[in-house]
Amino acid sequence: MMGGWGSSMGLLGGLGMLLFWGLFLGLLVWLVVVLTRSTSKGAARGSGSDAVLEALRRRLAAGEITSQEFDELRQKLGV
Repeated sequence: MMGGWGSSMGLLGGLGMLLFWGLFLGLLVWLVVVLTRSTSKGAARGSGSDAVLEALRRRLAAGEITSQEFDELRQKLGV
């Protein structure tokens, strides 16, 4: 009586808990990755526009492009 039913439930229960916590931790890691990616993309988008505009301004100041080319590039790039 002591070893029959109790030992098989212990094994199945242990595997079930292992599966449950594995899925739980996997979902938690996935959620952190998704939130981190969306946050970093939003930050990069804003700073990228600033960097592009700054590069265009430097090229204009150095005489590499004209003011007309500056305006055209800025409009094409959406900055």
